[in-house]
Amino acid sequence: MLLIPAIDLKDGQCVRLRQGRMEDDTVFSDDPVAVARHWVERGARRLHLVDLNGAFAGEPVNGAIVKAIASEFPDLPIQIGGGIRSPEIIQAYLDAGVQWLIIGTKAVREPEFVADMCRRFPGHIIVGLDAKDGMVATDGWANVTDIHVVDLAKRFENDGVSSIVYTDISRDGMLQGVNVEATVALANAVSIPVIASGGITDLEDVRQLCAVAAEGIEGAITGRAIYEGTLDFEAGQQLSDQLTGR
Repeated sequence: MLLIPAIDLKDGQCVRLRQGRMEDDTVFSDDPVAVARHWVERGARRLHLVDLNGAFAGEPVNGAIVKAIASEFPDLPIQIGGGIRSPEIIQAYLDAGVQWLIIGTKAVREPEFVADMCRRFPGHIIVGLDAKDGMVATDGWANVTDIHVVDLAKRFENDGVSSIVYTDISRDGMLQGVNVEATVALANAVSIPVIASGGITDLEDVRQLCAVAAEGIEGAITGRAIYEGTLDFEAGQQLSDQLTGR
């Protein structure tokens, strides 16, 4: 199981939000490229980037930084979410060296857009599903819908989606542990690999996810824990490799 460091971009800086609230952020660095280098040097085999401004604006805002990171590490797989709402945006990121594009809000509002993008850009589309109490949230988590996350995930099973990034927004940025039960329930409900996100705090959380990785969980995104030091990233990836194999 892969541990994936998160680099959340807001106003050109690397930040972390609590439960997706733009006004409740912690700035960790004003040099996101240096942050990416830090995680690469510690063994990161994939990076998870989020354009937080773009998620609210509906179009890339920190795209230049994303391109700078991709240029700095051309052989490193990168996935990017936030404002991915047109084929032109997807093509621009692919041209810049990004490997996967995460479609979030638009996947909820226009599921057919996902199918279309999977046909146009096979192997490069990830769906990001954010949920609170099992219900899908959109627009940078500003709105909680009446759509159950499992029901929506099933709509994408035959579209060719590479994976689903599942975020429990009640846990994200709160260092309260992973919602393993909900993550496993989603992974069991669909054939698409799931990447867990939200709540990872320490090595015990990594251990718990590794114990269920065979259920269809291919990775776990970690943010605040590795920035605040409750989780040593290198130790976490080493533990995961030992428990699940590289």
